Amino acid sequence: MLKQKCLPFLAVAASLAVLGCASVNGTADIDALTRSMVQTSFRDEGIAKVERLQQDEANAACSQAEAAGQPLDAARAQAIEAANLKSVQWPRDGRLVGDWREGEKIAQNGRGMTWTDKAVSAGGAANGGNCYNCHQISKEEISYGTLGPSLYNYGRIRGIQNPDSPESKAIVEYTWGKVWNAKAYNACSGMPRFGHAGILSEAQVRDLVALLVDPKSPVNR
Repeated sequence: MLKQKCLPFLAVAASLAVLGCASVNGTADIDALTRSMVQTSFRDEGIAKVERLQQDEANAACSQAEAAGQPLDAARAQAIEAANLKSVQWPRDGRLVGDWREGEKIAQNGRGMTWTDKAVSAGGAANGGNCYNCHQISKEEISYGTLGPSLYNYGRIRGIQNPDSPESKAIVEYTWGKVWNAKAYNACSGMPRFGHAGILSEAQVRDLVALLVDPKSPVNR
């Protein structure tokens, strides 16, 4: 999943390297040329559609700030976070914490959303979270990604002894929201918006939350 999602950006980066040798009139021309090359270099293939390359307002604002070499304006960042927080869908039955054992399977599963995969709605296997590619999950791991912070001791560091207790409610809700739509708390987060983008189901998000906050999970042992 991660490889598929990164391919368009790698192609754009390579294109920009070529553009650096060409004669263009500022950022606007580079943006236009980049969009043109992206649109002509990719095609729909299986469940991977070209529409994935269309940035929403939040992603576009963060891309423009990064291209300019400047941090996103604080007011703009707050507006993006507020809008994305409103988009978070909370569990219909009110249960935020599921089964950490299932959550571990999801975290260690990189399957899904590539053109060779069959859509879940069409009977394909469930998508994975691919969490191990960016985070350390347990102390037993000897190889893990470092794009994101280590998740080891996530719940313990935050003092969660009982995820269902009133004392733990705020951090458990934050964890749900972060997994569902990371931009609700960090406007330019590079973390996939798992629930918001339909990558993971409500039940899968619930199980990932359990993996992070349950004292019995390998994350917190």
